[in-house]
Amino acid sequence: MTNRTNLPIPRLSLWLTHLGMVAEQVLRAFWPAFSIVLALLAALILGLQDHLPVEIVWGAGALSLISFGVASVRGVTKFKLPSRADALARLDEALPGRPIQALLDEQAIGANDGDSVALWQAHKERMAQRAATAEAVKPDLRLASRDPYALRYAALLAFVVALIFGSLWRVGSVADMAPGTAVAGQGPTWEGWVEPPRYTGLPTLYLADQTGALSVPKGSRITLRLYGEVGAHSLSESSSASGTEAATDPEQEFVAERSGQFRIDGPAGREWSVQVIDDVAPKIEVSGTAESEAGGQMKLPFSASDDYGVVSGLARIELDLAAIDRRYGLAAEPEPREVIEIELPMPITGDRADFTEDLIEDFSQHPWAHLPVRITLMATDAADQQTSSDPYATALPARRFFDPLAAAVIEQRRDLLWSRSNAPRVSQVLRAVSHRPEDLFRSDTAYLRLRVVLRRLETFHRYGLKPKQQEEIAQALWDLAVLIEDGTLADALERMRRAQERLTEAMKNGASDEEIAELMQELREATQDYLQQLQRLAQQDGEDGERQPGQNGESLQMTQDDLQRMMDRIQELMEQGRMAEAQQALEEFQQMMENMRVTQGQGQGQQSEGQQAMEGLAETLREQQGLSDQAFRDLQEQFNPGAQSGESQGNEGRNGGQGRGQSHEGQGGQGEGSDQAGEGQQGQGSLADRQQALRNELSRQQQGLPGAGTPEGDAAREALDRAGRAMDEAEQALRGDDLAEAIDRQSEAMEALREGMRSLGEAMAQEQQNQPGQGTQDGDMQANNRDPLGRNPGAAGSISTDENLLQGEDVYRRARELLDEIRRRTGETDRPQIELEYLKRLLERF
Repeated sequence: MTNRTNLPIPRLSLWLTHLGMVAEQVLRAFWPAFSIVLALLAALILGLQDHLPVEIVWGAGALSLISFGVASVRGVTKFKLPSRADALARLDEALPGRPIQALLDEQAIGANDGDSVALWQAHKERMAQRAATAEAVKPDLRLASRDPYALRYAALLAFVVALIFGSLWRVGSVADMAPGTAVAGQGPTWEGWVEPPRYTGLPTLYLADQTGALSVPKGSRITLRLYGEVGAHSLSESSSASGTEAATDPEQEFVAERSGQFRIDGPAGREWSVQVIDDVAPKIEVSGTAESEAGGQMKLPFSASDDYGVVSGLARIELDLAAIDRRYGLAAEPEPREVIEIELPMPITGDRADFTEDLIEDFSQHPWAHLPVRITLMATDAADQQTSSDPYATALPARRFFDPLAAAVIEQRRDLLWSRSNAPRVSQVLRAVSHRPEDLFRSDTAYLRLRVVLRRLETFHRYGLKPKQQEEIAQALWDLAVLIEDGTLADALERMRRAQERLTEAMKNGASDEEIAELMQELREATQDYLQQLQRLAQQDGEDGERQPGQNGESLQMTQDDLQRMMDRIQELMEQGRMAEAQQALEEFQQMMENMRVTQGQGQGQQSEGQQAMEGLAETLREQQGLSDQAFRDLQEQFNPGAQSGESQGNEGRNGGQGRGQSHEGQGGQGEGSDQAGEGQQGQGSLADRQQALRNELSRQQQGLPGAGTPEGDAAREALDRAGRAMDEAEQALRGDDLAEAIDRQSEAMEALREGMRSLGEAMAQEQQNQPGQGTQDGDMQANNRDPLGRNPGAAGSISTDENLLQGEDVYRRARELLDEIRRRTGETDRPQIELEYLKRLLERF
């Protein structure tokens, strides 16, 4: 029989297998005891004993020891130390053919047979070779069947957390890890902290390091822990709201609400005087004048401060009814409206203890716009203390309308929002304004919108004006005023004239510097567009060879810098308050631009295909305007029979001309009040037929339009398609006797036609630029082919010139002069803020 100690088995494999079996037995027998130990250590390391009463701590400790003893005894009874034979059996089970057992066996039969013995020896040699390759068997450490709730893992997790966030050295809590924390000795001792309110941002004070007087913010929390025998130390204090006398609890805390004393009596006693610093209420006030910015937003500067920082702010705006001039539309009692409350902007970064900000809000559409109001600012700090500023009286800043008609519409909108009882007066004023529209309205769309709004207002008032209807009419009047103020002018010359007129009105009405800067920028843009249009016309005339030498005139041989200097001079005079000189300079500028337009208009040659398309669309637009005017007169006749003749005289100039269809006056526009109902239906049918014919004409004009394949050309075709669809809807409304709907659709068609004409003009200009210059064939023609500023056009008909304005050293001299001038203007603090910011950007760039 083979000796178990002489088996050809790797000792390391056998030893590891044996050790694994021991680990299995230990875990299976003692895992409850290990879990109890880990949970108890986790609680001690985290310092839970410092936050619980002594009785609970002792009770929990005793229970833990009893549980540990029971678990240990149970483990000892179940533990069985594995032997070497058990390890060999485990290792043999893991090998194929059980080679270890085969080596331990003896030959049962055939011991006297030499062949049988040789065969048995060969078999043992093979088993020995297989046993020599044995590897350690992994232990089975799974305890799921014995611990179905994974309590061992919960205890292990608690222990790991305690190691990370606790302290092994003093077996305390996480808070005890602060620098300077005292370690409870064998004798009576104490430790404590002063924690100021979190919003103050002040650090925590360790009482052992403080002597004498303590200055702490109001609301600071003072925490004390007394170690050793209960009663060895006691606390007495007079800083809390109720005070404490000779308290012996192991852990105590109170909030410092007033100045006073507190002391610890005992072997290691100390005494402090507490000086409580009150939290000062925040301060807030208006630091400047409420102004209206260029876009109409109110800008109200304010400043706020607090000892530990302002948390939030609120602006409360109330109507100052006593300061209002109660006349005209404001004579009625106002409808009750809620007070305006707006959150004040706070600094996103930086200190909020003392700052200045601007409240920017748009109240242009509010019923109180431009009316006297009282603005009260409120600030709140982290201690929930709120302070209000003194009421600031001002007229609520909002957008200003310089066009007289737009200003009148806004005034009536204000009266309507003031009280619904003003509806009859608003209707009367609007009807009077639109009685003779030919010299007042620049846009047919604005006139038609006003009449539609007027009709809806009168209808609503007849059946009782509701609040939602009031808001609807007010929004429509606002949109109308913006349309009149900004305009829908497609022609560059008209847009420039419009900008000049608005600037003139601003001079008369005393506009602010920001509004002047905005209007001057609008004039510059309109002038630039107009000059580009004139340049394109000049290039077209040069290519046709029909311009005569000297046709532009010597007065037009100027640079664009000259125009810029003139506009800068106008703005400078206005900002200095020299309105008379500014008005004279503006008139000179207008006259110069008018002369440029007249001179450019001379010598027009033969029209191109694109020009013919533009004229055809313009004729279609005029006819659509005529149809819309006729539909509106018919609508008036329905609501006010017999009044057609009185209004037709004032509308004679608004029929839009006589185009391909019948005369507009011939369709019932003569003012005859004796028309029968049948004739009225026939007239509407005639309008629908004319609308259909106009739609067919637009479809014909859409064929063969220039600019195909370009973005501008595609935009023109898309706009004309919208116009066609609007015409179809207008025709259907006319056939259905819905004149109000027809007028709305006709207005959409006119807007789409104007947009299509603008895009078509841009497409034609793009084609002109992409064509190679033809003026190079004749030297004299090239010499005379100058733009209105006296420059030769650039390559490929570009708007810019290829000529160098300055040569040689003049380039550098001029650059230095420009930089010096920019620096000089930047130093003039009385200039508008928007201009100073622009000048600073120029300096940063160049």
